[in-house]
Amino acid sequence: MAEEDKNGAAEGLPPPPPVPPDFTPVKSEPEPVKKKAAPRLPMARRGLGNKGQKIQILTNHFKVNVTNVDGHFFHYSVALFYEDGRPVDGKGVGRKVLDRVHETYDTELAGKDFAYDGEKSLFTIGALPRNKMEFTVVLEDVTSNRNNGNSSPAAADEGPNESDRKRLRRPYQSKSFKVEISFAAKIPMQAIANALRGQESENSQEALRVLDIILRQHAAKQGCLLVRQSFFHNDPKNFVDVGGGVLGCRGFHSSFRTTQSGLSLNIDVSTTMIIQPGPVVDFLIANQNAKDPFTLDWAKAKRMLKNLRVKTSPTNQEYKITGLSERSCREQTFTLKQKGKDGEGDEITVYDYFVNHRNIDLRYSADLPCINVGKPKRPTYFPIELCNLVSLQRYTKSLSTFQRSSLVEKSRQKPQERMQVLSNALKINKYDAEPLLRACGISISSNFTQVEGRVLPPPKLKTGGDDFVPRNGRWNFNNKRLVDPTKIERWAVVNFSARCNIQGLISDLIKCGKMKGIMVEDPFDVFEESPQFRRAPPLVRVEKMFEEVQSKLPGAPKFLLCLLPERKNCDIYGPWKRKNLAEFGIVTQCIAPTRVNDQYITNVLLKINAKLGGLNSMLTVEHAPAIPMVSKVPTIILGMDVSHGSPGQSDVPSIAAVVSSRQWPSISRYRASVRTQSPKVEMIDNLFKRASDTEDEGIMREALLDFYVSSGKRKPEHIIIFRDGVSESQFNQVLNIELDQIIEACKFLDEKWSPKFTVIIAQKNHHTKFFQPGDPNNVPPGTIIDNKVCHPRNYDFYLCAHAGMIGTTRPTHYHVLYDEIGFSPDDLQELVHNLSYVYQRSTTAISVVAPICYAHLAATQMGQWMKFEDTSETSSSRGGVTNAGPVTVPQLPKLEEKVSSSMFFC
Repeated sequence: MAEEDKNGAAEGLPPPPPVPPDFTPVKSEPEPVKKKAAPRLPMARRGLGNKGQKIQILTNHFKVNVTNVDGHFFHYSVALFYEDGRPVDGKGVGRKVLDRVHETYDTELAGKDFAYDGEKSLFTIGALPRNKMEFTVVLEDVTSNRNNGNSSPAAADEGPNESDRKRLRRPYQSKSFKVEISFAAKIPMQAIANALRGQESENSQEALRVLDIILRQHAAKQGCLLVRQSFFHNDPKNFVDVGGGVLGCRGFHSSFRTTQSGLSLNIDVSTTMIIQPGPVVDFLIANQNAKDPFTLDWAKAKRMLKNLRVKTSPTNQEYKITGLSERSCREQTFTLKQKGKDGEGDEITVYDYFVNHRNIDLRYSADLPCINVGKPKRPTYFPIELCNLVSLQRYTKSLSTFQRSSLVEKSRQKPQERMQVLSNALKINKYDAEPLLRACGISISSNFTQVEGRVLPPPKLKTGGDDFVPRNGRWNFNNKRLVDPTKIERWAVVNFSARCNIQGLISDLIKCGKMKGIMVEDPFDVFEESPQFRRAPPLVRVEKMFEEVQSKLPGAPKFLLCLLPERKNCDIYGPWKRKNLAEFGIVTQCIAPTRVNDQYITNVLLKINAKLGGLNSMLTVEHAPAIPMVSKVPTIILGMDVSHGSPGQSDVPSIAAVVSSRQWPSISRYRASVRTQSPKVEMIDNLFKRASDTEDEGIMREALLDFYVSSGKRKPEHIIIFRDGVSESQFNQVLNIELDQIIEACKFLDEKWSPKFTVIIAQKNHHTKFFQPGDPNNVPPGTIIDNKVCHPRNYDFYLCAHAGMIGTTRPTHYHVLYDEIGFSPDDLQELVHNLSYVYQRSTTAISVVAPICYAHLAATQMGQWMKFEDTSETSSSRGGVTNAGPVTVPQLPKLEEKVSSSMFFC
């Protein structure tokens, strides 16, 4: 009715079509509709870069041909049940059950092969005969502990007679399973072809996932350990001992990737950590670094062994360890039922049973606990020396510093060696024999893909006297003064019981500083730790040292040089940094002076100079200032990273760090803001944090205000964001959740201000490597690749900015998700390359842009503060966990005003 009136009023002018759009807004008055903008999507490539010298490069992508693009993958969901209808919850048994279904019901399945992911999904090429199918299969000898049902093997209800034992054991060991397979979805293979044209969809991701599942299943059939898309064979040739009962196991990563030149299979060497197989006792001795089994800490051993799988001799049965016996083997008793008698049995010790009833000689187990493989209510004990750890069991705890360096040393490979290993991997894997890949019409080339790279020239750097061009990504400060040296004054040395010639160290610092242009005054004093506190807890040692310093110094020092007794993992480091930076605002440098030479002293001075507000070197274009898009318009550069607790620590808060540039037009000076957030959360949730109508307590406000104050009261009109550590599946969240928060923080400061953004992700954990054909060396620093193996549509490129000195260079994969500023490909690539040369801690180009490295350092350093929190604080915050609410995240103490915008992390 209303419409007619309206048209009537318009006196029969043109027909209605234009009216509805005109009319709907009247109905939906409220504003919010405008707010729901379409989500931002990663941008398309703007073109290729041209700068640099062309270079031919090989990469570990192998071309894949797909001929069957008209077919369909059919996705079925799989449900497994025991015969009594209970769902099967245990992992690991699924593959065995489905293999058995495949063998037993071949005709019902119309002879089809399928790809099973080991859990709830199964894929076939073309449809199965029916949309819902049910099968029952029987598996003998299911060794997974979950399936032992009521059988209680060794030291339980059996008589001593061996043949009886076998007869008794059998019926328990075979199990029936019911399998339901029901149709879920149909995925056109055409989707793969679409993805290669840059039209990615749900379907294309699913289709590629099916191909990856086929690879996983192919490896599982060869008895490999599977870790995501990596496969590890049980071959001792691939094991390296890294200490502590842990082995590095070398295997392969392989996954299908869509690239500009079509589909490729990316194969790389990969390493996972496994438990040293063999006698349990040998593992425990290595793990605890003990002399013999009698000095082991059994509480620790119990935690370490839980859920590991062992084979027991002499029967070679496989079980899962559920715990250890309370008492030793010769004291631990159980009830041995007599054959033919119901109910009662004799109490007997485990030792007595194995030695006298089973005639097994025990050499050293008598006084050690037994291994329990039974249920809590029905334990089943084995003497420890009859238990051998099964091979290929993952070790998921974090490695010690010693283990990590041992692993790096033993697993690195020069480029040529790595190429050889990868070529062999292709041969070993026999993908052409995989029936499912054949059915897809997939064939895989055995040649490394050749791509054209470019080597960007290194940027010119400026020091105190002259400009120079780094060679091979490296330079030094021999006979050079720093570009902006500071003064080291009002300072002192504190020594936490480190052995070294302190007077010699001080005179070296003064002498070396003078050559670099840094005026180093004589220190006020050297404070030696009193021997009585050497064994005290770290917090106490730090407190006592501070009392000493405060009692002797006339006022607060500007700088403290701290000598630590051990180089890595020194537990004084966290509390010391926290005390200096959060409570007193004192700049501090920690060193563990083992081998002190000129180079060492220079490196220490570079860090101190940067922390005290100086600058060691800078880009000539930054001084000129002549950086495209950055020097003409106030521009802030952000580096963002989140670091998580090591695996196995689920309740350690994650730490988000945002590093921001200051004193525009500089791109070499930065500050950091660091916050804790919920464990394992990758998105930064404190960028904007409204506390009230006028209060924003977020990270961005701090960064923006500091930029404004340090850049002559200018607001940044360009904001360039480098984000580390997110996978492709999270790009949209960075673009829509994090970027929205940053925009909100800007609007909160000034409603009318709308800066332009560029968002770039840096990834290090991918598997693309580059090699020079016929050259044993790594690709030269500055090598950039933006064609052939890059994404068919999106704007990404690989850059090796650094000189790989050991092993094979790992390029950084940069993804440009968003660019309102409007860089040309060459200008943007050059900016990223330049930012690899402004890292003040070292005299080399680094592998990823400096702001990201700094964010990483800041998060790691402040993570150390948390580690040694006074235990009462953390326990109250964790002890208060009820099932209802999440863990409260303890907040980090704030940096003291005087150091809050310093490069304390340098």
